[in-house]
Amino acid sequence: MLFLVAALLLMGVVMGSVAHAPVPVSLVAAVVIGIWLAVFAVRERNARRRHTSLN
Repeated sequence: MLFLVAALLLMGVVMGSVAHAPVPVSLVAAVVIGIWLAVFAVRERNARRRHTSLN
C-alpha cells in the first residue's frame, strides 16, 4: 500500500512537471509508465490465479 501511495505521489510530480517538459520527453515518460502499469497488471493477475488455484 505504501508503494502505491509513493507511486501516486511520483505520478503527481511528473504530471506537474510535464507542462514544462518538451513533448518527446513527456511521450517517453508516458510510455514508460504505461509499460510499468502493464507489467504490474500481469503480475497481479498471475498472483491471483495462482492463489485461487491453490484453494
